[in-house]
Amino acid sequence: MVRSRNHIAIPPGATIREQLGDRGMSQKEFAARMDMSQKHISKLINGEVQLTVETAVRLETVLGVPAGFWNRLEAMYREDLVKIDAENSMDADVEIARQIPYSDMAKLGWVPAARESKEKVVNLRQYFEVVRLALLGNEQITRIACRRLVITEKCDLAMMAWAQEAKIKARSVRTAPVDVKRMISTIPELRRMTVLAPEEFCPKVTDRLADCGIALIMLPHLKGASMDGASFADGNKIVVGINSNARYTDKLWFNLFHELAHIALGHVGNPAGTTDAEEIAADRWASDSLITADVFEQFKKDGDYSERSVIRLARELDIAPGIIVGKMQRDGMIKVNVMNELRDGII
Repeated sequence: MVRSRNHIAIPPGATIREQLGDRGMSQKEFAARMDMSQKHISKLINGEVQLTVETAVRLETVLGVPAGFWNRLEAMYREDLVKIDAENSMDADVEIARQIPYSDMAKLGWVPAARESKEKVVNLRQYFEVVRLALLGNEQITRIACRRLVITEKCDLAMMAWAQEAKIKARSVRTAPVDVKRMISTIPELRRMTVLAPEEFCPKVTDRLADCGIALIMLPHLKGASMDGASFADGNKIVVGINSNARYTDKLWFNLFHELAHIALGHVGNPAGTTDAEEIAADRWASDSLITADVFEQFKKDGDYSERSVIRLARELDIAPGIIVGKMQRDGMIKVNVMNELRDGII
């Protein structure tokens, strides 16, 4: 017997058991009369195997109850199982949906506005392209190059929703076949674009990465999603999503290069997510790709952290001075409120 809040599914085997009880017949004897194994009869009585048309005919012969009766019982049982599964999965998905920032997603136009819990679940299933939200825990579905995500964490669910939007938007971006070597060779050109304003560099970067098989998607921050970027394979392209609400453009550039690092270092596509070591490696790759390591080490040794020195180094490296300031702040060389006017302004 299987049940949910509003349904009970009773297998035809329960009626078979009653018939055997009325006759004082053991399952062993019944199996012999049915010319079936005792194991199969036991599963049939417990609803673990389907009562087939052939079995119904045998039951009519042995028990004298019409085959149509058994067929109807089986059909009703299977229908009730579907209803129970649907109701139970809906209840489970309602709990998951409560952890997802649905109203904020609706404000961004990612999902339709809804008030009823079940309506939200239906919309979220369609949004995530799964028959049940519980499937979001399947590592084959959520393959994002970031730390392991779980559907029991509110923050992780918001991150999944953010990444899903990047995936959806990336489908309209035409790209060449994925070419990681070409992407790496494009890095110097991307670095030089750091001196441009966002409205200038965004389309240029998008085009260059598309030539490498990478769809760059800029998305606004989603409440609850502690994510600056995400990268993952989807079909014949790699999707890179970047949080467009970065306060300074140097942060945006670092986030982009961090995601490109995951691609260059082969972290994309790992269903288990990235390790702490891989995240550290991506940070290092991004930092060294934006600012030549040996040149920056010499800058540190010189000890002149003045604005003039920063601008001089930026011109030498042909990058925006804000990127140097951002690295200096991250490395603890200067306080986080120093030289922010060089970080290309708030975007």
